[in-house]
Amino acid sequence: MLEKSKKRKILEAFKVHATDTGSPNVQIAIMTERINQLSEEHFKKFSKDHASRRGLLKLVSKRRQLLNYLKEKNPKSYSEIIEKLDIRK
Repeated sequence: MLEKSKKRKILEAFKVHATDTGSPNVQIAIMTERINQLSEEHFKKFSKDHASRRGLLKLVSKRRQLLNYLKEKNPKSYSEIIEKLDIRK
């Protein structure tokens, strides 16, 4: 789980408008942070945690769906978020 302070920083960095909490940009950024946290910390410590690995794959898939949506609807925003988050295709 993400800490509230870390999540708040992500919201501030990627929000589209003042009260934004659910735009694709914000969702992608939060999912990316969660994916990085799981893959870098959790699985090094618990290599046989297959239930969490399945959850990670679901997160990656959902993020890919959101990225595809953003690429179709707003290509400029898509390229900006790819650069900011350093997401590789």
